[in-house]
Amino acid sequence: MRTLGAVLAGGRSSRFGSDKALAMLGGRTLLDHASAALRPHCDAVVVVGRDEIADWPRPGMGPLGGIAGAFIHAADQGFDQVLTAPVDCLRLPDDLRTLLEPSPAFIETQPVIGLWPVASVDDLRAILEDGRDLAVRAYARRIGARAVFSDFVPPNINSVADLERLTGL
Repeated sequence: MRTLGAVLAGGRSSRFGSDKALAMLGGRTLLDHASAALRPHCDAVVVVGRDEIADWPRPGMGPLGGIAGAFIHAADQGFDQVLTAPVDCLRLPDDLRTLLEPSPAFIETQPVIGLWPVASVDDLRAILEDGRDLAVRAYARRIGARAVFSDFVPPNINSVADLERLTGL
């Protein structure tokens, strides 16, 4: 199984006040931290919602739009599954793949961190085209994804103050 890692970086960062992906922590952007956190768990890592790969069908669809953009890229490149993480994901559990395999599965406390089969792209497109419930959990329910418990608690960076509290990392 080939796994594509996808950093979901297409959000508006409205609560943060500026482009969260480019915010600095420890001399690196949050985007760099998230990419580095995904890299050990994947065959390749891409950034979705920026210049590299667009959200589908358009920006503003939330994490599901990013996941759909990642699926389209993954299918074109021959990947079987996509491991997603938000742009403010500074670290991931060492045993992430063990926790989430077989896909589909997601971390119960942070559903954006999930392992999703590319073959479920039609289910995702249907949810996005319907537009009524764009929650990751709605997609997870539709495809029968498992919610996985983990002691891992990812930082939640929604403001500059949240970022400043993490300076000690």
